[in-house]
Amino acid sequence: MKHLRLIATLLWVLTGQASTVTAQSASPRLEDYDVVWNKPGADSSGSMPVGNGDIALNAWVENNGDLVFYIGKNDAWSGDTTSPGYGAYGLIKLGRVRVSLSPNPFAPPAQGFRQSLLLREGLFEASVGEEGKKSVILLWVDANRPVIHVQCAATSPVQMKVSLESWRTEPNEWLGADTILTGQKNRVAWYYRSINRQIPELTDRMTGGLIEGKNLVSKDASTLESASPATTQEVSIHTLTMQAPDPAEWLRKLEAQVASSDATPLDTARKEHDAWWSGFWDRSHIFITAGEKAREVTTGYLLQRYINACSSRGDFPIKFNGSLFVIEPKGPIVHRDKKKEKPDIVTPGTADFRGWGYQYWFQNTRPVYWPMMASGDYDLMRPFFRMYRGMLEGNSKLVQQYYGHEGAYFRETGPFWGGLDYLPPESHPGYTLHYYTPILEYSAMGLDYYAHTGDKDFARNTLVPMADAGITFFDKHFKRDDKGKLFISPANAIETFWKVNNPTPDVAGLHWVLTGLLALPDDLGTPAMRAHWKKLLDELPPIPIGEGDGGKRILTHESPVCGGHNMENPELYAVYPFRIYGLGKPDYEMAKRTFDTRRNKWFGCWSQNGTQAALLGDAATARAAVIKHLTARDRRFRFPAFWPAGFDYSPDQDNGGNGLHALQTMLLQSEGDKITVLPAWPKDWDADFKLHAPKMTTVEGTVRAGALVDLKVTPPERRKDMTVLAPQ
Repeated sequence: MKHLRLIATLLWVLTGQASTVTAQSASPRLEDYDVVWNKPGADSSGSMPVGNGDIALNAWVENNGDLVFYIGKNDAWSGDTTSPGYGAYGLIKLGRVRVSLSPNPFAPPAQGFRQSLLLREGLFEASVGEEGKKSVILLWVDANRPVIHVQCAATSPVQMKVSLESWRTEPNEWLGADTILTGQKNRVAWYYRSINRQIPELTDRMTGGLIEGKNLVSKDASTLESASPATTQEVSIHTLTMQAPDPAEWLRKLEAQVASSDATPLDTARKEHDAWWSGFWDRSHIFITAGEKAREVTTGYLLQRYINACSSRGDFPIKFNGSLFVIEPKGPIVHRDKKKEKPDIVTPGTADFRGWGYQYWFQNTRPVYWPMMASGDYDLMRPFFRMYRGMLEGNSKLVQQYYGHEGAYFRETGPFWGGLDYLPPESHPGYTLHYYTPILEYSAMGLDYYAHTGDKDFARNTLVPMADAGITFFDKHFKRDDKGKLFISPANAIETFWKVNNPTPDVAGLHWVLTGLLALPDDLGTPAMRAHWKKLLDELPPIPIGEGDGGKRILTHESPVCGGHNMENPELYAVYPFRIYGLGKPDYEMAKRTFDTRRNKWFGCWSQNGTQAALLGDAATARAAVIKHLTARDRRFRFPAFWPAGFDYSPDQDNGGNGLHALQTMLLQSEGDKITVLPAWPKDWDADFKLHAPKMTTVEGTVRAGALVDLKVTPPERRKDMTVLAPQ
């Protein structure tokens, strides 16, 4: 191998040789990265995210001193499955809440205004006044219970008014109207009920909430107010989504949930909430303390990880196109037909709308989840695995019905309940048709998850059934060539090349997944499965390779390359997510040449150039990508990690996910038993980090002036499996 850095670098098989000198600067603190604003916001574009993984808020203090927040929920599916203007009102807000005080200490000309997002506590705090004479509002979503808390402490007695604000007051072709219950004593209760009667998973789906609080009495059906002025006020907002043919059933379930949550004293709930968030932050970290855009990149990394925690502990994965933090656009949404053959489609611009629709796009969802392993956020990954696993039975039946054989896959673009289109060989091509790669990448991620956690229940009940169904589909669905090799055709090379032969992502994915399955312990997979896996591995075609100027390159597919419909590099799927080629692996020079001559070199949104660069040891390109991803402010929004839409919708989650993954991969790479530290780290970036590796291993280190000056590996016996490279 000619890669000079790998040959000449300082290689340590760590037996305590890393020095443990004192860091050159004080250890960074998470609290130094709290988001703090000294002026109120005009509207929701100035909101901060708050959440517990299932319930999420866009919260801000308005110029008039009111606290306002939208409520989103991970499972609040409306029933709208249309895609007007590449958008839909599928995953909607529950509503908007306004908290007003009288007299209002936050109203202009309030002195000493401060609005803070306290990361360590997962807490929104607004305060006014001098030290020792402050009025404070705290807003938090209980990390352990489905309830939102608002706590107010004023320097003198105030009246509080809490109002539910609904914009779904009349039904339209996409959504029904909210129902605000009347006759509720000292509480506000409301729900939205799906009007979709065609899809069983959406029929009678109800989502809503209940507002209550000490010293609060009913003013009208949507408003509570203080029975008397007080210096302290508390409000609780409970939420629930369920399928219920009778709204009374939903209300009974919600009332039982309220009683359960209220049974825990507020101070106890807060301590448990703080403990969850503290534990979350203690799992892992990356602080870049010196070098180009060090603070901005660190801020982006920390805030994206925080957003993940706020939105990924419910029943469903994170929506790439805005997560739970979409807000109302400025004015209506207008979609114009590019060919000018159809009239404009105009849809209301509310906080329910999101571009690119209600469905999950696998290629856009996965970037959020790959970095969760190095972060140690295994619990946040479970909804992703669970949703796609839930599609297996139904999709297997459809494969049998459509094609008469076993196996399964899932669509690149589909709803949370799954489903497939019938695609005979003569069917027309398209971006997401004949696109079979997702089940292979899902399996690759599952293999890594098992390597990290050792969770055999997951391997038996999720990884092996899904992976076996996926490779069985490829085995049964495609013919063999004249050499007896599997001939994958017609199939897409991601969304860029349509109906081609032996697309590299699928060929590489099959090699990677089958090799990984065969390396699992013998008790994972039956003897018949293992025989099948081995047979198919022997029948796989090689990854397409071609000659070009300068030498061999990985090709996108076997067919003649022409055109291209999207901005992807399918050939580099053999580097990531299917890590056949990379630093220290065979044919490194060919893989690096392929990367250097790739056709799409842009960064941001769903581009994975940064992670691929890091896996190839290219620190300069990886850093450029990370800076682009983790400092890409959307100037319409005040919160620094509400990323611009790119090719998705704001706040874009692909952008942040790819930024996290690339940065982690620059610091730490794992393969089998091997761990490589600083494989693509720039010499002028100082850092403190703690990341996770397979076999429940954590690696903590400090990089100063181009050297690893401190290292802690848990468990200690994993040090023998570790190699440290010199920063570039």
